[in-house]
Amino acid sequence: QVQLVESGGGLVQPGGSLRLSCAASGRAATIYFTRWYREAPGNQREWVADITLGGTLSYADSVKGRFTISRDNAKNTVYLQMNSLKPEDTAVYYCAGGNRPWRIEYWGQGTQVTVSS
Repeated sequence: QVQLVESGGGLVQPGGSLRLSCAASGRAATIYFTRWYREAPGNQREWVADITLGGTLSYADSVKGRFTISRDNAKNTVYLQMNSLKPEDTAVYYCAGGNRPWRIEYWGQGTQVTVSS
């Protein structure tokens, strides 16, 4: 079993930056991919970015060029560096992952990101 714990959320002004972390424990070495989602009030959950064990990266068009997903295998942690933040990036951000391609098996508890002046 794998547990995912997000951290790093908070309040930031438009144009600012935050780095979210998703730390995996348990059988973390079995995770094939890790994904970030976000969910804003009244909106459906939105896919943000993926990273695979092999290092393949994917981004939603809405964050491409502003967000960067990366991983530190030694720390079993995936990061989401968020730059040039906009008010519309305000949401609860969740990390998720699975041991097989694109099948979500694990979820974190979420971390709130608020972009406001």
